[in-house]
Amino acid sequence: MFFSVFERPYLWLLALIVPLHLLYLRNIRQDKHSILRNYPLVGYLRYFFESIRPELRQYFFESDLDGKPFSRRQRSIVYQRAKNVRETVPFGMQANSQEPGFEWIAHTMFPVHVQQKDLRVTVGSSRCRQPYSASIYNISAMSYGSLSKTAVTALSAGAKLGGFAHNTGEGGVSPFHIAGGGDLIWQVGTGYFGCRDKDGHFSENLFQQQVAHPNIKMVEIKLSQGAKPGHGGILPAAKNTPEIAAIRKVEPYTTVASPPAHSAFSDQFTLLLFIDKLRVLSEGKPIGIKLCIGNKQEFERLCQEMKHNQIFPDFITIDGAEGGTGAAPLEFTDSLGMPLYDSLAFVQNMLQKYGLRDEIKLIAAGKIITGVDIIKAISLGADICYSARGMMFALGCIQALQCDSGRCPVGIATQDQNLYKGLHVADKRVRVANFHGNTIKSTIEVMEACGFESLGQITPDKIFRRVEQGRNKSFQELYFPKKAAPSQISNNYVLN
Repeated sequence: MFFSVFERPYLWLLALIVPLHLLYLRNIRQDKHSILRNYPLVGYLRYFFESIRPELRQYFFESDLDGKPFSRRQRSIVYQRAKNVRETVPFGMQANSQEPGFEWIAHTMFPVHVQQKDLRVTVGSSRCRQPYSASIYNISAMSYGSLSKTAVTALSAGAKLGGFAHNTGEGGVSPFHIAGGGDLIWQVGTGYFGCRDKDGHFSENLFQQQVAHPNIKMVEIKLSQGAKPGHGGILPAAKNTPEIAAIRKVEPYTTVASPPAHSAFSDQFTLLLFIDKLRVLSEGKPIGIKLCIGNKQEFERLCQEMKHNQIFPDFITIDGAEGGTGAAPLEFTDSLGMPLYDSLAFVQNMLQKYGLRDEIKLIAAGKIITGVDIIKAISLGADICYSARGMMFALGCIQALQCDSGRCPVGIATQDQNLYKGLHVADKRVRVANFHGNTIKSTIEVMEACGFESLGQITPDKIFRRVEQGRNKSFQELYFPKKAAPSQISNNYVLN
């Protein structure tokens, strides 16, 4: 028998093929790992390299603190929280605490207890008739079209399961946002997708029809985003399928432009009039704006107009220049826009200066994935935080940096059915909810360790950054060196 095997080499080939075929069948039927569903055999290479001993990986591959835009350590904490598995780290701090840029929070000798376990903030100014109770951590704007139908459905379903909100992105409210059942923040961009007429202008009737949906809790007017401020976009004809066209209210198989600027308004005053119009059309739902801060004088003029006319958004979303996108020109991604911390402090100062802070809630977006990230943003003025890439990691994103290629290996940023069918909605929605819940839990634990019994007690004087070796400054000193004082509107500014 032994010699007969050598005399029949095809038996060795059969002995190899049968187990591989069984492995293939097993992986395409499981729903825990998108990589193995899409690449049933080759996908194991990823897990092989992931399992290489840490000391070998340190010399031959990226370390825990390497990797851009998110390090392995940052990605790992999201995966662990999403899977509800052990999230502790061994052997102590890896970062160099003596290097400039290192940040820490001052803890207390006498930890406290936070009574409120579900951290929420009510969004709605005195002009709002349907205020919304929002979690302090929500899913940032990502459109259907940029993301797959399974990814969008899983995000919305995760939001419903965890009790938080999902921003639709400017691509319109898709059936997959609705199917998930989560609370939605409808983003209206310059293309007015979902509420545009045949010429691409804003349609009051279509807006009113869509915004009445009970899942839509707030509306966000997108002025700009951090990754590509002041830049529009193009939906190529080939990608403009009948399904996408129906959602966006455009003609299928035509090239559709999303211009850099809005056509419904042209300056600060007309922007405020548009906000008021949407508030009426939505029957009093919270209306906000999203922008990446650029020209500071323009934002101050907006504050002056708000104060003079007593018209204001219910919330302002501040998108830092470090925010993400599926695709953007290099110059815009790397060189335009103000970073999040500087933006938050500036907007906080301006709103306080003009006596508007009590009317407007601030939402922060830009690489916020941990409880400490949330606390830092809140210390600088944020009431609520968004996360896009953190939620993508919870879905299974491996930072392959293929978002603009249509070949996302885990089926998130793609419209290729062969890839997105590997993303199992029932499993991933739980991971999205787990990540949110465990991040909120982490935020509370840090608050208790630092003596913050409520969100209102988080202050910038308790957070520090090493600015040079042997010299540190608090966030208070760095971002609020002089307390903003009320002042009169400049005499050389002509009000509308």
